[in-house]
Amino acid sequence: MVRLKKSSNGLIGVDITSATVKLIELKRAGAQYRIGSYAIRPLREGAVVERRIRDMGEVVKALQRAVDHARPTTHQASVAVPASATITKTLTLPASLNDSEIEARIQLDSDKHIPFPFSEVAFDFQRLGLNAHHDDQQDVLLVACRQQDVSQLAEALRQAGLETTAVDVETFAMERVFGELRHQLPSLSGDDDCVALVDIGATMNAFHVLRDGRVIYSHDTVFGGRRLTEEIRSRYGLSLEEAALAKKRGGLPEDYCALVLDPFLDTLVQQVGRSLQLYYTAGRQHEVTRLVLAGGTCVIPGLVDRLAEESGMEVAVANPFLRMKVNSRIDLPDLASDAPAMLTACGLAMRARA
Repeated sequence: MVRLKKSSNGLIGVDITSATVKLIELKRAGAQYRIGSYAIRPLREGAVVERRIRDMGEVVKALQRAVDHARPTTHQASVAVPASATITKTLTLPASLNDSEIEARIQLDSDKHIPFPFSEVAFDFQRLGLNAHHDDQQDVLLVACRQQDVSQLAEALRQAGLETTAVDVETFAMERVFGELRHQLPSLSGDDDCVALVDIGATMNAFHVLRDGRVIYSHDTVFGGRRLTEEIRSRYGLSLEEAALAKKRGGLPEDYCALVLDPFLDTLVQQVGRSLQLYYTAGRQHEVTRLVLAGGTCVIPGLVDRLAEESGMEVAVANPFLRMKVNSRIDLPDLASDAPAMLTACGLAMRARA
């Protein structure tokens, strides 16, 4: 069972992706958050594949470099398993059951809810309140995954000098940070608001639809910013590091836009359009009214305008830090530039308590 510890000195959210390790330290002061420190460090290709660690030593070194750069005041950290590795179910149980009895019932009926041996399971649950149709029943959210997934993440953090206080699910972290992003969308109010959050990373394009702040649909596509980096490297004879820097800072030949950038944008816009079509094809009736972009690739010049033109919707770039206080030693331009890529880490760190 994954239990959580209270943190009064802030919490570090750690996001381990296929391309980078990201961490951010948040402290709670009433209704506001304060950013104490943050860092992003690159990972060697292949160290993490489809959100699973393949090279523990490389991940630990990157984490240690991130911790050394950030110099956080706490070592308590939260990390997430991918939604694809978890089982999430809402159970209906007698309202009279307390937490210990709920846990015992889940263990007794584990074969009904979890498709792998209970001895290999890490699980947690949360009461959701009385069932809407039966006053003598309660709804309980069950989340389970393989213990080895939790142990691997916790071991990586331990070797980097961090203490794992919570293992979350990426979807829950995204929902938590979206509560902050909603303040940037003043035209959206009410329970019927339906927003597509498109997280464009190095290798994956994650498409989430949120209604009333909850993820109601998700679809992943294997396509991301590394494709553009590889094309730059191949066409202009650069190293991978040089290509990544050129993609971010510019300075490429005049034919770059026509031969490299525009075709990449065409494909990316098509991928987002297909994900939106799949959402409607799946029988979803709530109309998406806004696109919010996240991930390091979303800041590529021209993407926002192209998506707005193709979709007919307003397109915004996510920045979860706009209302947060910031430690004076953090470089504000760097933070603003990195903000769209920090959503998962930020959502994890938002578990920090006052």
